[in-house]
Amino acid sequence: MAFKLPRDHFWLPKGFTLTPAVPDTPPHPESRELFYGRIIVPLAKFWMRHMQHLQVEIQHPERIPVTGGAILAVNHTGYWDFVYGGIAPAYQGGRLVRFMAKKEIWGNPVAGPAMSGCHHIPVDRADGAASVREATTRAAGGELIGIFPEATISRSFEIKEFKDGAARIAQDAGVPLIPVVLWGSQRIWTKGHKPIWWLRKSALIISVGEPVSLEGTSREATARLHDAMVAQLDEVRARYTELYGPFPADEYWMPASLGGSAPTLEDATAKDREDAAARKAERAAREAEKAANPQVGEKKPLWNKLLRR
Repeated sequence: MAFKLPRDHFWLPKGFTLTPAVPDTPPHPESRELFYGRIIVPLAKFWMRHMQHLQVEIQHPERIPVTGGAILAVNHTGYWDFVYGGIAPAYQGGRLVRFMAKKEIWGNPVAGPAMSGCHHIPVDRADGAASVREATTRAAGGELIGIFPEATISRSFEIKEFKDGAARIAQDAGVPLIPVVLWGSQRIWTKGHKPIWWLRKSALIISVGEPVSLEGTSREATARLHDAMVAQLDEVRARYTELYGPFPADEYWMPASLGGSAPTLEDATAKDREDAAARKAERAAREAEKAANPQVGEKKPLWNKLLRR
């Protein structure tokens, strides 16, 4: 049976279960933010309940702090991960997660204001120092900061190589580094596939791990985080098959290591490098064109450009 918080709090719809169940907690002030807490959150609940018909198992939400800052390191397999990554904290006083995301999203006339209204943090991939400083300050000030340490969606649906930003921010801010593993979001919308807006039924598992030790360098902490999330993902995938399987062979959303048709981690990494080189060349071309024609305004990014990762 789903465990629900009071109606004036952040509660989630039927079909969401907690393992183990957690006691009710007083609403955190974040839960009452006008835009994020009172508009975006209810819309997200309606969408998950009435359009996606999600069945979700949330493992160990009690590992999210009820108060104070933390870095939530989330694996990245689909475009809705920033929504699903905020579900577990909702059961800890309706807490809200501020995600770090590429700054191009803020250039969109619809998504940009929404991202600003939720106080997410824009990241300049060419120079991310400013966003790291902001995330560190806000985590130290008591906010939950969501980070995808893989940086981009994993085409293989395995855990990719990590950037060390999550560990560095946690160390500098003096807050816990908490691994959060999602499995199932790639079935709804992932790279190379069209989104599925209306579903008769969909399933998702969210697993919150124990905080990772921050001793040593940021690289050492990142290695521990990576190992923990690989092991955590293996457990979650086994649980997912136990609850919702078995699944047909060659499913596009299933990793090659489990008989799916997704690319191997090695092939996906090679493709990511090709895409990164292409983006770098495009940026250089845009900068050269802008320097040659400073009077020409930069075009607003289109959704198809926003979603390339």
